[in-house]
Amino acid sequence: MSAVEPRPDREDLADYSATPVPLPRVVRAYIALTKPRIIELLLVTTVPTMILAAHGLPSWRLVLVTLIGGYLAAGGANTLNMYLDRDIDSVMARTGHRPLVTGDVSPRAALGFGLVLSMSSVAWFAMLTNGLAAALTAAAILMYVVGYTLILKRRTPQNIVWGGAAGCMQILIGWAAVTDSLTWAPLVLFGVVFFWTPPHYWPLSLRFREDYAAAGVPMLPVVAPLSRVAREIIGYSWAMVLTSLLLVPAAGMTAFYTCVAIVLGAAFIWEAHSLLRRVRRGDADVRPMRLFHGSISYLALLFLAVAIDPFLHF
Repeated sequence: MSAVEPRPDREDLADYSATPVPLPRVVRAYIALTKPRIIELLLVTTVPTMILAAHGLPSWRLVLVTLIGGYLAAGGANTLNMYLDRDIDSVMARTGHRPLVTGDVSPRAALGFGLVLSMSSVAWFAMLTNGLAAALTAAAILMYVVGYTLILKRRTPQNIVWGGAAGCMQILIGWAAVTDSLTWAPLVLFGVVFFWTPPHYWPLSLRFREDYAAAGVPMLPVVAPLSRVAREIIGYSWAMVLTSLLLVPAAGMTAFYTCVAIVLGAAFIWEAHSLLRRVRRGDADVRPMRLFHGSISYLALLFLAVAIDPFLHF
């Protein structure tokens, strides 16, 4: 089982009976439950995928519908994640400001909010796009809430590897919204984000490994030597870059995308190897956040290239 205490049955991780919380603060708290900064990153991959699926600009209405539905789905899943993780959030400095820890939102209210957002997102896609997009949305929510949060997160150091698959689903949803089908191209893009997730998240876990250790969450940087973490980051980075190049035959990408993928991939792999070199030298600060921030830039620029490439076919 897990190294942390069981999830609490009661609502008193914070005091919800005291002075009423001002309305503006409540609104900010509910927005915070959806983890909007993470959603921004997810949606960065959605529009380029839709452009590639449409071989040009899809209708603005379909893009708007998909982005709203994606926000509802990711927001609902993130809220349920905070509800289930409120016990460990309360002992981690990085998450001590979250609304369920501060008492700005009660667990019961958060649970209801998360369920409403999640169910609404599935209905939204079913009514306004197609059944495939709706089914993929439901699968993504279940993967994140049940697969990652309930089953994997507290049990295995590889939690983020498989749990991160839920974050890739927005790619399949965006493609399905346009075409009502799936081909090799969205599966390749899914693979890129799947392999990108560990090199993105493990540096953050390195930075906050004492937090995760205190909460009993067995993130890889908590339970394994830094050298092993760095080597696994390198392995996933190579897999990510090679997968990104598979999009060339899978979607008929031009030399523009190919060059961008190679240059970005080389820079990413260089930084991953630099992390290992700093670990082997025994540097007091191995600067993991360099790779963390660089991974965000990599994904954004790669998918920007995905969005531009369809307009270069003459």
